[in-house]
Amino acid sequence: MFTDSHCHLNFPDFNGRMPDVLSDMRAAQVSRALCICTTLEEFAAVHALATQHDNIWATVGVHPDNEGVQEPTLADLLGRSALPKVVGIGETGLDYFRLNGRTVADMAWQRDRYRIHIEAARLTDLPLVIHTRSASDDTLAILRESGGLGSASSGEDSRPAARGVFHCFTESMAVAKAALDMGFYISFSGIVTFKTAADLREVAAYVPMDRLLIETDSPYLAPVPHRGKTNSPALVPHVAAQIAQIKGMAIEEVARITSDNTDALFTRLVAGSEQQPHRSANLTRPEPHAT
Repeated sequence: MFTDSHCHLNFPDFNGRMPDVLSDMRAAQVSRALCICTTLEEFAAVHALATQHDNIWATVGVHPDNEGVQEPTLADLLGRSALPKVVGIGETGLDYFRLNGRTVADMAWQRDRYRIHIEAARLTDLPLVIHTRSASDDTLAILRESGGLGSASSGEDSRPAARGVFHCFTESMAVAKAALDMGFYISFSGIVTFKTAADLREVAAYVPMDRLLIETDSPYLAPVPHRGKTNSPALVPHVAAQIAQIKGMAIEEVARITSDNTDALFTRLVAGSEQQPHRSANLTRPEPHAT
């Protein structure tokens, strides 16, 4: 019924707890979860979870905030993305929240890392899982420039344009509109249930249901009424319930539509554990959202 489109089940919070996590998911009618990779060092563990469990899937990528880790090359991302049950590229993006005395100019290494992920996504036509914090202008600008989404994009470029999701969305309405205009999806986490998140609920009201995903980002950001506790995929129905309230619709409809959207974006999910051939460059993309 429900799909958790973004979690980190390989993190230490879940060590030795996978039987309970899976049992809790069944009890909560959470049928599947996408386990998102944040370093190349952890990819083997992320991928193992996906291959060991029918309802867990994996991505490959290096989170923008991770320093002192193996830098991904294009070959690193392409090779791992070809493995069974790998359905996306990321977590990637930009994060200027903790500059630690540095300037934005000093974060060129993040921007270079982001561009490599975008290139891998275009070569594989797998969706990007994008993280952005205190860096939305650069996140969007680089995505347009490198993702084949800008007005200056060459018609001679046969690669498909980048596609994907802005996960755990906490940005402004303007950023949401820009992401939608590029054909991207927007995913909401437990933050949308927080008392202080009135502005975010306005964004959720604006995002059309056919472009909306739900997630936990567990073990972080447990939704109300579990805020402050360890999050898990079994709590994603609380996010769905908040979206249902915002949209004035049944929670069952939110579950169905967001799961269908996850299938539409992460196209390898539909074929089970078998890899889908890469989609052609002229495959229909979501229409830009009218503003």
